Amino acid sequence: MKFKYLALAVLPFALAACQSGDIQTLGDTAVKVLQQQSNANQTLSAYQWSYQPAGSTKPIVLNFDEQRLSIATGCNTQGSSWKIENGLLSVGSLMSTQMMCSPELMKQEQFSTALFQERKVPFVLDTANPEKPTLTLIAATGEKVVFTGQMTAETKYQSEGQTIFLEISPETKECSAGVMKKQCLLVREIKYADNGVKTQVDKDWTFFYDDIEGFTHRPNERQVVRIKRYEIKNPAADQSKYAYVQDMIIERESVKGTL
Repeated sequence: MKFKYLALAVLPFALAACQSGDIQTLGDTAVKVLQQQSNANQTLSAYQWSYQPAGSTKPIVLNFDEQRLSIATGCNTQGSSWKIENGLLSVGSLMSTQMMCSPELMKQEQFSTALFQERKVPFVLDTANPEKPTLTLIAATGEKVVFTGQMTAETKYQSEGQTIFLEISPETKECSAGVMKKQCLLVREIKYADNGVKTQVDKDWTFFYDDIEGFTHRPNERQVVRIKRYEIKNPAADQSKYAYVQDMIIERESVKGTL
């Protein structure tokens, strides 16, 4: 996905009537709003958006792709169609998983449902700071709900990630990364067939010199991690040509002693 930083500040789209002397200004504003709307789809999809309700231990997280909106409520995951229509975020009927959660998180899920369920949501999208944009949604009650954006890995690295699977040892070992000494992960690559059956596991542990974004190493736990590997365009002389981002933990196993 190609993405350019967009200096957006999407205004409220309901324009009040004005005097004849303001017609030209109104026309210019309308053109800018239409341009901003055309960029909104791309911008929403380029970030993951989080809102931390007061007193909650988990955020509400939005992910927009080309056709679907996915909402992690902290309890269940909701999903729906979405589009920008007449300057509003139009969301269809929500589908949801059906897990039982704590009363606090169930209340948070109900809040998400009220905010999105079959609504045309007024919004303000501000990416004046593309590293930390904001998406303000207006609830039916008039409450402003401000989500903060974090670039997706595809946006950050300007490339599609390749999926790989690594088994990661609970043990680390000292290694040399250039002129630096550091503790390196020990890994073995795993390959799976389309039916999920393992087809290959490296026999030997090897040093992993890079970092894995989002991964937490645990010294008493063997983990199998699904990772997205992104090629870095024009890396520095001392920089790896790849960036690694945790996608999902596939297996976890407590281990005593070293492997």
